[in-house]
This record gives sequence, structure tokens and C-alpha cells, in this order.
Amino acid sequence: MRIAILSRGPQLYSTRSLVRAGVERGHDMHIVDHTRCTLLVDDKQPDIRYEGLPLTRFDAVIPRIGASVTSLGASVICQFEAMGAFVAARAEALQQARDKLRCLQKLAQHGIEVPGTIAIAQGQDLRGAVRRLGGLPVVVKLLEGTHGVGVILAETHRTVEATVEAFQRLRERVILQEFIREARGEDVRALIVNGRVVAAMKRQARAGEFRSNLHRGAVAKRVELQPEEEELAIKAVSLMGLDIGGVDFLRSDRGPLVLEVNASPGLEGIETITQVDVAGAIIQFVEEQVA
Repeated sequence: MRIAILSRGPQLYSTRSLVRAGVERGHDMHIVDHTRCTLLVDDKQPDIRYEGLPLTRFDAVIPRIGASVTSLGASVICQFEAMGAFVAARAEALQQARDKLRCLQKLAQHGIEVPGTIAIAQGQDLRGAVRRLGGLPVVVKLLEGTHGVGVILAETHRTVEATVEAFQRLRERVILQEFIREARGEDVRALIVNGRVVAAMKRQARAGEFRSNLHRGAVAKRVELQPEEEELAIKAVSLMGLDIGGVDFLRSDRGPLVLEVNASPGLEGIETITQVDVAGAIIQFVEEQVA
């Protein structure tokens, strides 16, 4: 098959891992920078030009869309769908999962527990919002941040007010979230492909840090999920309309609480820690769908 990886970073681990897995399985792999695509919208013959030249048709497309170009990436995905290619992540699912608030709303509506969350509007009573979340400390979070960027633990009302005001001055959307003290800086990431957990790891924040992102110096190890956790992760990805996704959740006194669903989860950390060929599982899924 001819398979395209939509990626702006051919040097990135996840992109290279997918190309490696595809080549090993005998496929013709190509990296396409979605920000360099020109889209011809036509009801009879939709087309894509890449760096000025017509793009050869692909059997399948695997999106690796960064948060900063979600809307553009979604448009390119829609164009590939119109041209008859199988796409491993639909545009609507990508956009829904990328919006942290919409994601949490949908999960909660379908009975999946999430940390208490309040979307902050201009001029809102922040002290009242903090009380509703159980008091200080609370987590102040940008809706479109990645790798722990824009996530702050606020331990005083003054910090909450200053942080929210600073984000809102930058016209950023902000949420307040309850701090799950018993998690002790630990979370779990599960990676799901085609309705199955293929790998999972537990991440522990470094001393003095509450964010458990590997980019922030956290350490991780392979973990086996409890049946309840496995069912939760699979359901969360399915609700987002995704076939491939990463689910981050906390282990709390009231059970697992989902933090977010990632439509383009990074593969480096989880493949390195678990020694599972996640990219191979993704290519196998694509093969089955195209067949």
C-alpha cells in the first residue's frame, strides 16, 4: 500500500517509528507536511497539490497533527477522505479530542468520571469557583496546551487570580480543575488501537513537580491496567470517535479520573518504556481497514 504520514517533523520519533513499521511490513511510506498542501475543493475531482505539484493518490493516511495547526490539519484530512483514502483519525474526532473542555464534557455526559472542572469566563468569581472545586490548591490549565505547558498548580487565591488574568489577557481559554492530592504526581497513560489497549505506562513526576509529563523530567514504567481502567480507556477513545488514541487518567480515592484523550499521542515514551511496537500495531490496523 501507499501510506502517507501527515507530519511536520520527519525527524520526530513518532513519525520515524511509523515509517519504519510500514517499511518493515512492505508498504510504500511517505511523509507529507500538511501545512504545505494546497486543497482543490471540487465535487467531481477533489485534489491536493503538495509544494506546487499534484499529490499522488494514497491508500491510507495516518495523521500526526500538532495542536498549533489543528484546524488546518483537519481540513487536509477531510480532503484525503474526499479523495477516497482511508484516514486513521477523522477530522471531527481530532478537533473534538483536541479541545480539552469539549472532551471532558462528552466524557462526563457518558458517565466517565473526570476531575471537577470549571471553565472560566471574564470577570467570574474565582474564589467561588475554587470553593466549588473543594478549595486550594487548584490546577489552572490552558485548553490547548501540550506537554504540560500552560498547566499551573495554584496554591493561593492570589496565584489563581494572577494566572487566570494573565492567560485571559493573552486571549487564551482557561479552566480550573480540582487537584487530586492522593495521586501524588502520578498518572497513567494507556494507548488504544482499534478497541484494544496495546500499551500502558505509569508516570511519576520528579520531586517538587506535580506534572507527570516525561518532557518535564517524570520517570515512567510499564504498568498492567485493572479491568475497570482498561474498560474506561477503551470507552473514552471510542466516545471521541477515535480508533487510535492515548488516554491519561489519575488513580484517585473515587476511582480512575480521565484527564484527557489524545488523538495524536506521542510514541517515543510509551514504546521505549514498554518495549511494545505500538507503531506496528497502528500499521496493522490500517492494513485491516484498507483490506
